[in-house]
Amino acid sequence: MKLGAVFPTCEIGNDPAAVRDFAQTAEELGYSHIIAYDHVLGAMHEGREPPLAGPYTEKDDYHEPLTLFSFMAGVTSTIEFMTGVLILPQRQTALVAKQVAEIDYLSSGRLRVGVGTGWNFVEYEALGTDYADRGKRLDEQVDVLRQLWAEPVLDYSGEYHRIDRAGIKPLPKNRIPLWFGGFSPPALRRAAAKGDGFVFGSSAPIMQGLCQQLTALLDKQDRDRETFGIDALMGYGNGPNDGWAQTMETWEKLGATHFSMRAMSTGAKFTGDVDPGFTTPQQHIDALETFMKEVA
Repeated sequence: MKLGAVFPTCEIGNDPAAVRDFAQTAEELGYSHIIAYDHVLGAMHEGREPPLAGPYTEKDDYHEPLTLFSFMAGVTSTIEFMTGVLILPQRQTALVAKQVAEIDYLSSGRLRVGVGTGWNFVEYEALGTDYADRGKRLDEQVDVLRQLWAEPVLDYSGEYHRIDRAGIKPLPKNRIPLWFGGFSPPALRRAAAKGDGFVFGSSAPIMQGLCQQLTALLDKQDRDRETFGIDALMGYGNGPNDGWAQTMETWEKLGATHFSMRAMSTGAKFTGDVDPGFTTPQQHIDALETFMKEVA
């Protein structure tokens, strides 16, 4: 399996040098990829009906992943990048297609795009998009993205998009992988039908069960498992003590192609991970070496 690291977006701070050091250290240690989460806005959770169920609030720092990867591409040369996941339905599809194609050029083809629907309805409203139809919109967006990346001029009419004989230029040099992520059966079905891979937000037993459901769906769709990627995220606080190695072995048996370490305290309770308790950027950078030495 390829080893990756989740960028500690809420805890790395805002010093460009720390962001650079994290990316370069991961590359030097032999990590395959860096995953970054996506939220444009954080929202207060108090007094919401329905409640906001996700782990992030207005108090959490969040680096915008596409801009972040453009910066990282300039200070690295081999490590890959993945959005894990980009909340695609709250973004303009054509603009995402353009931004991703640009990163594809700037990074020499080192970007995978993970997409999902998200959970923050306040964020959707602020960005001028409808939370209720996010799933249907995502389905159409995937088709539009792939056509924009492949065709110099596109004439497209759909429920959510109208592109009148227009296209992005330059087109990507490479076929850009589109992965999915999430916690629900619809996310699994989309991945099996349309995706190049799936990223699981944790490595907990419940996610292992979802992975088994996904592989059954892939078989039903007559998809080639050898060309379909699976990435599982594991909390740094869950190891070492054989915890990391045992979990990796379990996921390898499930068919995982990638395995990524997350050392961020923010959200650890939400994913069922042990909180590593890091308080400085350097602790996150040092954790990259500790994890790699234990599991490589």
